[in-house]
Parts: sequence; C-alpha cells; structure tokens
Amino acid sequence: MTSANTAAGPASEKQGQITYASAGVDVEAGDRAVELMKGAIKATHNSSVIGGVGGFAGLYDVSKLLTYKKPLLATSTDGVGTKVAIAQAMDIHDTIGFDLVGMVVDDIVVVGAEPLFMTDYIACGKVVPERIADIVRGIAAACSVAGTALVGGETAEHPGLLGEHEYDVAGAATGVIEADQLLGPDRVRAGDVVIGMASSGLHSNGYSLVRRVINHAGWALDRQVSELGRTLGEELLEPTRVYAADCLDLARTFPVSASAGGGAAVHGFSHVTGGGLAANLARVLPQGLVATVDRATWELPAIFKLVSELGNVPLADLERTLNLGVGMVAIVSPQAADAAVARLNDRGLPAWVMGTVAADSDSVDKAGPDYVQGAKGVDGGAVRLVNAYA
Repeated sequence: MTSANTAAGPASEKQGQITYASAGVDVEAGDRAVELMKGAIKATHNSSVIGGVGGFAGLYDVSKLLTYKKPLLATSTDGVGTKVAIAQAMDIHDTIGFDLVGMVVDDIVVVGAEPLFMTDYIACGKVVPERIADIVRGIAAACSVAGTALVGGETAEHPGLLGEHEYDVAGAATGVIEADQLLGPDRVRAGDVVIGMASSGLHSNGYSLVRRVINHAGWALDRQVSELGRTLGEELLEPTRVYAADCLDLARTFPVSASAGGGAAVHGFSHVTGGGLAANLARVLPQGLVATVDRATWELPAIFKLVSELGNVPLADLERTLNLGVGMVAIVSPQAADAAVARLNDRGLPAWVMGTVAADSDSVDKAGPDYVQGAKGVDGGAVRLVNAYA
C-alpha cells in the first residue's frame, strides 16, 4: 500500500519554491494511512502470502496449484459506483469496502472459482489518514468474510481533480478453479431449479437512480423512515452481502458429477448486479433454455418499495436496475434443490426456490419486458418473470 498527499500550503511558493506538498500532495499523510491500516490487512493474510505490507507487488505462493490437474485462473475487477457519494455525505467510510469486495469476488465465484487474493485502489482529493484507513479496514474485513487475502493496493492523491473530501475505490481479485469443476451454461439442463439468495439491500448498483429519486423527493439522509426502521442514509449505506464463502460451500457440498449437468450438483451461479435479476441470470443460461422466475416467491424489501413509490419508477425500470431483494442465484439439479436451500439457510443466508429451467419454445410469451434473452454481450438463454411480488 502506498500513498501521498495533503497540501502544506503555499508558503514555499512565496519564496519562489514549488514543492510536491504545495501542489497538494502530502506523502507523509499517505505513510500515516499505511501505518493505520497495516493490522487490518495482515489479518487477511494466510500462509500463502509472501512478505508484508508496502512492497511494490503483492506476492502469493500458488504451489497448491501443482495439485490441480488443469487449474484455470479467474479474475475480476470492479468499483462501487456512486454509492461512495453516500459514504462521503454521511462521513462513514468503514463499510464501503464490503461493497467493493462483494462486487469483485462474487463475480469470480460465479464460475465456482475460489478467490485467492485481491488488491485495491483508492483515488482521493486529499489523503486523510484516518479516512483512508477506515476504507481499507472495511475492505480487509470483507476479504476475511470471503476468505480472500488482501495482498496490496495503492492510495493516490489527486488534488485539483477530486475535491478534498472526494474519493473513489476500485479493486481486482484472482481466483482458481479446476477445469472439470467449472460452472456455467454448459452444465445447466432443462429441469434444473433456480434458487434465490437474499440481498442485504441495494448493494452497489442503481445508486444513480436511487439518488435521483431521493433528491427529487427532497429527502435528507438523516430522515427517519418508519418503513425502514432507521434513517434513510443508514439504509442506503447498508453493506453489500458477500456471498463467496456461501457459494463455495454450496458447490463443494454438492459437487459437479462426472457428466455435465448430471447428479445432485450445483450447475451455476449468477451474481445479480447492474442490469437486475433477469439480465444477469440470462447470462449463465445456454441458448434454447428459459428460466421461469416466480415473483410471488418473495416479497420486495421496504427500500425497493420506497424507491418505486417516491419516484413513480416503472416496474420494468426497477427490475433492470436494482436487485429487488435477490443478490445471488444458484442453478441446481432438482435432486439437490431442497438440500441446497436448507444448507444456505443453515448458514444464515435466506434462500428459497424461485423458479425452474425448461426448454424455450414458441408457446412462451416473449412479448414485453417480462421476457429477457441475452444480456451484456452474451447471446445465451432467456429469463421469464411471472406473477406479482408477494
């Protein structure tokens, strides 16, 4: 982890000298931030992490890959989006790390890969050591939940580009999966069951819509909202649920059988992020299959009802923007469905059967927004949403 920044003032410039500090970059503040975050970072390290904090590169011993027959590396990178504006407005910075880690590692786990290590990047207008340390502590805490080592990162001060209290965060992670255990569309079969896993709230997607609705309504972040049981700001800042450990446990409990799609097995996952449930689920289905998802199997959490009512947002727009209470989906064989739901519930993760997979046909109603085929460049299967929310 390296850093920089905090203006030392223009005194030296009055004497004809321009320094890095007078330009707005305080290297010493960056060093203090690193000292404050060291303990949290080290807590994520396991025996595979080589070296400590502060190196030019994070090192990770992958000797265990020698035991793999054909190891495949999986990688993902992401940010948090405009949710950082809520954290900055509330001056609460130790939860945004869960949003970052969740967005990254839970994309990796979709293919069944174990996220091994992660790096982060924080760009800010001014390095305030305590604030930077809070952000990284949140990232480290979420990495611990995911079982992922935080092996490095960078904090960069950009005075003149970002305001003094502004920052943005990004991260990248790498995971591994044995080739014959890879999950995805090739394993999904007609008859498979779709299991929904509850989100913790808005997660990290659709905040441009949400912030627009809140601003239009004139609601302040400190407003107490009875339907939410807390302030609006507290609800909007609720950390993203990190599913990696739960998904890996499920995949290992119901391993892939010798024949693709056969046996009591997990066949795939879908991380419900930007684009909503239908579009993301369609990405992990093969052509020719359609997943019918019954909205009546779950109730919309209060925050989604609130956004809908405050902004008079059309249902179709809500469904292609927000997760609406479902943050991750598992596709499993029918033999595994009940046991898989029970396993997730036992781990404290609310889960339920929300639909089934079948062959697509001309008899399926494909008109309107309730039918989604292909998304985000993937010409895959389709998803059909039916009935009204409970």
